[in-house]
Amino acid sequence: MNIALIGSGGREHVLCQKIYESSLSKKIFCIPGNPGTSNIAENVNLEINNFTKLLKFLKNNKVSLVIVGPEGPLVKGLTDFLNDHNINTFGPSKFASKLEGSKSFMKTICKKNKIPTAKYKTCKNKKDVNIFLKENIFPIVVKADGLAAGKGVTICYNKKEVNRVTKEIFGGKFKTSKKLVIEEYLQGDELSYFLIVDKNSYKFFGSAQDHKKVGERDKGPNTGGMGAYSPAPILNKKLENKILKRIVDPTLKALKKMKKPYTGFLYVGLIIVKGNPYLIEYNVRMGDPECQVILPRLNSDFLKIIISSINNKLSKIKINWKNKKCMTIVLCSKGYPGKFKKLVPIKNLNKIKLKKNIFIFHAGTRFLGDKLFSNGGRILNVTSIGTSFNLVRKRILKTLKKLNWKFGFYRKDIGWKVI
Repeated sequence: MNIALIGSGGREHVLCQKIYESSLSKKIFCIPGNPGTSNIAENVNLEINNFTKLLKFLKNNKVSLVIVGPEGPLVKGLTDFLNDHNINTFGPSKFASKLEGSKSFMKTICKKNKIPTAKYKTCKNKKDVNIFLKENIFPIVVKADGLAAGKGVTICYNKKEVNRVTKEIFGGKFKTSKKLVIEEYLQGDELSYFLIVDKNSYKFFGSAQDHKKVGERDKGPNTGGMGAYSPAPILNKKLENKILKRIVDPTLKALKKMKKPYTGFLYVGLIIVKGNPYLIEYNVRMGDPECQVILPRLNSDFLKIIISSINNKLSKIKINWKNKKCMTIVLCSKGYPGKFKKLVPIKNLNKIKLKKNIFIFHAGTRFLGDKLFSNGGRILNVTSIGTSFNLVRKRILKTLKKLNWKFGFYRKDIGWKVI
């Protein structure tokens, strides 16, 4: 079958790889894709938010299945639009995507259904913020209500920081919303827990631990993710039961009750406090860079799983995983997550001979002619799979050293807590 994959990042490169490996894939179109996907698919330079042009291309090229990678088109309603035009599309509806598209919507679901989460207040102005500050102690977490490409969350340690961040959000820094959610800071271990969901059931789709902070030992500002590893050692059967019973089941039941059932990937962002899970955020797609460490561990045919979800038959399939550890380290442009240079040549990549257990997934790269250049903050994901986190990290660091891209940097301590 002909398949279209929407997106252009590291997540989409690994999704494309898994589609390519499936026995069901015939032709893959990546819209717009990146230099990495161009080796295994046809990249198509289309604007992913222009739904009409997208539909015309999909119809002309007899595309039977669309898989949406990033959150933006989902929040704008791409799944509903394409399904209405008889193109099978994997991803949640516009309404269900509000779980990620609006922090206040997600918090309201939590409040109504007694889902454990941090104490919070939705704020439309400075007065609302000050009311919350009077009743809570620092540190305080400030979140832009809408989408913010992983950069809309700030941990504030004093009122000056709160005033600066809230002023930026109220001033429209993130364009998607001028309101915010302010909440208490929960101290504990972060856990990314993934599911694939259809209208009747769901299946576990991996766990990971991300490293959001730009600096080693988790210092500095938040980023889109500096690296990750899978599986998350913190996850055990007892904790998983609590996550499903207290958080996932009530959320999915609430959406069903509204006659807006959830389908697609569901990324449950958690903080574990004294053995109990608290919901920090929902994302309505695979994580980036979590996807790059979960999918290499997948043993089952990826497309068969996706089609089972679309046909509401997930309960009838078994998803098999490799009993291996996986890690990715993100190579970033110097200056990220602040200002950085674009279109810097990446010269040594084609000289690196990759072994069976190491992969390089493209994120912020582009071709100019036949030469490769940087095109973003996060450039490449160097990923490895093996028997221990220590072993795979050494392998990744060796590869990054060989690449020797002087205009970039990376964290050398990914997985430091577990190693």
